[in-house]
Amino acid sequence: MKIKLGLLYGGKSAEHEVSLLTARAVTQAINFDKYEVYPIFITKTGGWKKGKALIGPAETVKELQFGEASNKPNNISSFLPEEGPNNDVAETKRNASLDVIFPLLHGPNGEDGTVQGLLEVLNLPYVGNGVLASAAGMDKVVMKQLFAQAGLSQVPYVHFIRKEWKNNQASLIQQMEESLQWPLFVKPANLGSSVGITKATNREELVKAVELAFKYDRKIIVEQGIVARELEMSVLGNDNPRCSVAGEVLPTKDFYDYEAKYEDGTTNYAIPAVVSNELLKKMEDAAIRAFKVLDCSGLVRADFFVTDQEEVIINEVNTMPGFTPISMYPKLWMESGLSYSGLIEELINLAIERYEEKQQLEHSKDGE
Repeated sequence: MKIKLGLLYGGKSAEHEVSLLTARAVTQAINFDKYEVYPIFITKTGGWKKGKALIGPAETVKELQFGEASNKPNNISSFLPEEGPNNDVAETKRNASLDVIFPLLHGPNGEDGTVQGLLEVLNLPYVGNGVLASAAGMDKVVMKQLFAQAGLSQVPYVHFIRKEWKNNQASLIQQMEESLQWPLFVKPANLGSSVGITKATNREELVKAVELAFKYDRKIIVEQGIVARELEMSVLGNDNPRCSVAGEVLPTKDFYDYEAKYEDGTTNYAIPAVVSNELLKKMEDAAIRAFKVLDCSGLVRADFFVTDQEEVIINEVNTMPGFTPISMYPKLWMESGLSYSGLIEELINLAIERYEEKQQLEHSKDGE
């Protein structure tokens, strides 16, 4: 019997289009002989709509869009489990409309723990990171604070919220100029895919960059630029995660922005990256430490800066990296010997493994 898999994508986020590209890429690789695939589309306004089972790969992104559903999440019930007799977990699972959910959502309202929380409440298996890891991994400030607790090296940074900027702009600019060195990278704290990120080389550019970033989030992080190689590593697993080979990002632009990642194909990659065994081990150690301090599960892409002295500085982790044809995460695993379709299958198996482990937990003090 085929596994009923729900592909959850789209989303109320600035990364909506990235999610659509990811969903299309997954349908190109998934084994339709093994999985019965149901598309679940979330519109830009937050409406939910479940489509009929796909009989084969989606040829275009447009095929994965169903038009604007209601502004309310009106179709969540389409994959709610029906209650089994006497609240029996096994019977409830058999009666579920879907066996496992694959959230292919990027950014807020999808990658940040909100949808993960919903799926936990519904007691449904789902691919990828849980509530805590997703939320902490989305907030760059919280993520960096946890990395500091794990003893991971990071670039200097400053963070602040909109109200602080409004009331103390001059003092914040002075603080950044005194504690950081130009150039500076200004980022929304809760967004990915380089959306809203600007490089600033002077005060005027800094102010404009901050105002742009505030369009996407109430919290801003400003990081000191660094001259270093940009290396990435994919991590896969639950309690015993393993790492892929390392890859190097070789942008032809000033920095690795949204267009370079997803649209114009101007970025080059070195896969595998040319690194010493010693450097590779340093990166693996840092990637696993980052994975564990955030309590991650399933998948993570860890991004590093590596200096000429081979100091490994962690930039961030992405708890739902893209699966587009030019995305680094699947490419690194393919170079490591794991095919794209094999990667998808392993992620689904990891989701079921984690779900089954959670079902062993007691939910009352008497174990009833």
